[in-house]
Amino acid sequence: MPVSADAAFAWHQRPGAFERLLPPWERVQVVERRGGLEDGGEVVLRVHFGPVTFRWLARHRDYVQDRQFADEQVEGPFSHWLHRHVFEPEGANASRLTDRIEFSLPLGPAGAALSDWAIRSRLERMLQYRHRLLQDDLKAHQRAPQQSLNVLVTGSSGLVGSSLIPFLTTGGHRVTRLVRRTPRSGEIQWDPSAGRLDPAELEGIDAVVHLAGENLAARWSPARKRAIRDSRVSATRLLAHAVAQLQRRPRVLVSTSAVGVYGNRGDQVLTETDADSATPPDFLVDVVREWEAATEPARAAGIRVVLLRSGLVLSPAGGVLGRMLPAFRMGAGGRLGSGRQWMSWIAIDDTIGAIHHALTTDSLSGPVNATAPNPVTNREFAATLGRVLGRPAVLPAPATALRLAFGEMADVALLAGARVVPARLTQSGYQFRHPHLEDALRFVLGREK
Repeated sequence: MPVSADAAFAWHQRPGAFERLLPPWERVQVVERRGGLEDGGEVVLRVHFGPVTFRWLARHRDYVQDRQFADEQVEGPFSHWLHRHVFEPEGANASRLTDRIEFSLPLGPAGAALSDWAIRSRLERMLQYRHRLLQDDLKAHQRAPQQSLNVLVTGSSGLVGSSLIPFLTTGGHRVTRLVRRTPRSGEIQWDPSAGRLDPAELEGIDAVVHLAGENLAARWSPARKRAIRDSRVSATRLLAHAVAQLQRRPRVLVSTSAVGVYGNRGDQVLTETDADSATPPDFLVDVVREWEAATEPARAAGIRVVLLRSGLVLSPAGGVLGRMLPAFRMGAGGRLGSGRQWMSWIAIDDTIGAIHHALTTDSLSGPVNATAPNPVTNREFAATLGRVLGRPAVLPAPATALRLAFGEMADVALLAGARVVPARLTQSGYQFRHPHLEDALRFVLGREK
């Protein structure tokens, strides 16, 4: 690890460490926590293994401050499970983390055979993912200014928000969630549809990350279009007005936007300066322009505003990749329409990294493309995903069928494309974890070579 043993251990003690290390292809939820990593602390999980769901109760033991802790199964599917985490110093700013897992399944010889066939390889995939992710997270926090922020996050339960929050909290930051339901500890309530948000409740916030917005992946009926527009434009304007009124304003507002602002541009390579020339504009272009303009009250009040134009976020936990996986795993995947349209994609951890970089880089403001530096055509994307999964990807989805299923959304979001590159993100010094598609897919799907 690129930090001291004490620092690596401290990362594991912070809120969100377990959630951050969960591979996105695993279906595991934290149900309850009782205490910390010290002896006697417990975590209750809900684990899905294929069609089976079971409760897992793990209890911590063998705690030695800054050096080790262990998790022992008290209730779960194994007849024996002990996971020991050992942190050893290797100089002032380096350390070695060793994970040792002892386990056995019930059913005697049959259980032992299943362990070798399924469990061991699954655990090795998990640990390979966890170690690489942890190294990358520690490096990212090292590069950033060492100052703890109180970050307000909207859309905290979504695909990006649920990954961003544990990244921030394990890095030593505090997160306050802006939610629509009845708030719990560490949360503030708002109601964008009714225009309700009390600015006084936002006092003490250092930074804002605005992720909330209606899902685009559905047929765009007139009612759906209104919901998409309102959830982005009206909610963003409400939030920007609220933070602009504060006595001590946050230093930065990072508001996610979308590469849809560029429209369908063929093979043209697009940077942040090319949005205004989108012709002809379509529904998505118009919405994104209004969405970005809605942050103006915050900018006018002197708050640094970053408009993060996100590409297709890749994670098997949801989004475009999550919806594509079932068909591709069955060998029924392929290109959409001609497959010549460009897909500007970004791995989930680079989305998180770009947000963190925007929060901590004072020189960055205005539009910033949050896309990987190597966009691909839809045909290339399908072929790469099929190769990573070890499945053929030769069954195209005809344009006519897509238009029948999705109407206008098919032409604007599925059959059109933009070849967007992250010029300002790269120039400002951001280091991509996954600049190439195959590496990104192998990492998030646990299929690294």
